[in-house]
Amino acid sequence: MSGNDEKVLALGNFKVNVQYKTKQELSAETITASLQKIKLLALDVDGVLTDGTIYISPAGEVFKGFNAKDGMGISCALRNNLQIAVITGRQSPIVERRCEELGIKLFMQSVKDKRLAVQQMAQELGLTREEIAYMGDDLNDIPALKASGLNFVPADGSIEVLAVADIITKAKGGRGAVREAITMILAAQDNWEQIVNSYLTAGQGDKQ
Repeated sequence: MSGNDEKVLALGNFKVNVQYKTKQELSAETITASLQKIKLLALDVDGVLTDGTIYISPAGEVFKGFNAKDGMGISCALRNNLQIAVITGRQSPIVERRCEELGIKLFMQSVKDKRLAVQQMAQELGLTREEIAYMGDDLNDIPALKASGLNFVPADGSIEVLAVADIITKAKGGRGAVREAITMILAAQDNWEQIVNSYLTAGQGDKQ
């Protein structure tokens, strides 16, 4: 099986396309079992929550774009007992404001060692390695990816990071990759169908 092969992973009444990594062939049963254990999804920012583009004005102001579908997914996760953490190596008031807007309480900036950050967060929350998933896209994310029970990499992650991915999303960073990961987790935990059905009767007021 090559790293580009796609398999259909049936989660509840939803079918999710998953790309398996090359070097460590993971069965559908293994992935589903891992997804069911996840209680915390930790996210990188640039290249994951954004497409990696950074705009800097002549005055030095920094601008980034976030995806509304990712925002909706995060709101659904938090409403259904899936904790979300944001870990970034940068100091960014924009990201801080986005986290505040979405209700993300677990937010770490200026992180030099993301693996240590994940481990510290797990200890503080009383979580095991198997209960934590991490999504990253570049070299500085590899230690955290390997330290997590399950990891996700956006479709446009760097080639070195794709090589250590458990799940490669079909979506690119900043283009719905986070939403895809959250959907997989919540569907495996039999929550996604209930979430979808809740919108058939009334809006939930979720932030995007």
